[in-house]
Amino acid sequence: MPHWQTSRYRIDLARPKVMGIVNITPDSFFDGGQHATTRLALAHCEALMKEGADILDLGAESTRPGARPLSQDDELARLLPVLREAVTLGVPISVDSYKPGVMQAALDLGADIINDIWALRWVDHAGAGLAFQTVAQHPTCGVCLMHMHGDPQTMQVSPMVGDIVDPVRDFLSQSANALMALGVDKERICLDPGIGFGKTVDQNFSLLAHQATLLELGFALLAGWSRKSSLGVVTGASADDRVVASAVAAALAAQNGAHVLRVHDVRATVQALSVLQATQAAY
Repeated sequence: MPHWQTSRYRIDLARPKVMGIVNITPDSFFDGGQHATTRLALAHCEALMKEGADILDLGAESTRPGARPLSQDDELARLLPVLREAVTLGVPISVDSYKPGVMQAALDLGADIINDIWALRWVDHAGAGLAFQTVAQHPTCGVCLMHMHGDPQTMQVSPMVGDIVDPVRDFLSQSANALMALGVDKERICLDPGIGFGKTVDQNFSLLAHQATLLELGFALLAGWSRKSSLGVVTGASADDRVVASAVAAALAAQNGAHVLRVHDVRATVQALSVLQATQAAY
């Protein structure tokens, strides 16, 4: 999997890329409120780039367990002022949204990637298929399709049951194939197993241990372990104290073949990857 094609960049995936999280929200599970103004969000973008972020992922609506949906107008009001400046920073810009109207507005402003927890399935009063069409009608934008069981309000109340590796793999395969059937090139698509989105602790770690099964689909793979509650369960650490656990999980995901690592803690992740890559080069 050598490249990920996006709106403005063809990202070389020969080494894992670090996607820095920029939450423009008051209520995200870890850093809600810390970057909730345009000025603070842009300062955070620049800080993450200095720490080594290859990609920035802007999100204006929290999707933590139990989060309430945000209106499209409110999401755009938070997102667009930051996005207008972020697209000038010289790195690929991802927008974390599931609403077709937000996707279109972001792409119109020059966003490179649509990162969708609903894998383009979300439906409102306007009807089905609009998110698929929005991405498919763009000539080159990248897209990340994530697996989520249920929705943010219910996913951890009634998580999946049993062995989930094959169901997650099948869902991601079907989602990617549906998009390619609309003419989207395979190189534009990245897949995300959705760590923490409707899965138990054991199921999350099973996805990490069996990540090769997902890589067999032949798409770029994103891993999002940063600060997740499963890391807290196995370490006893609070969300504020999961830097080490997050960096270890990211390095393990990279060792198991993940191409993109979505993280809050860019500096720690970059350092962990440096150790991993030096070890791999010594074989």
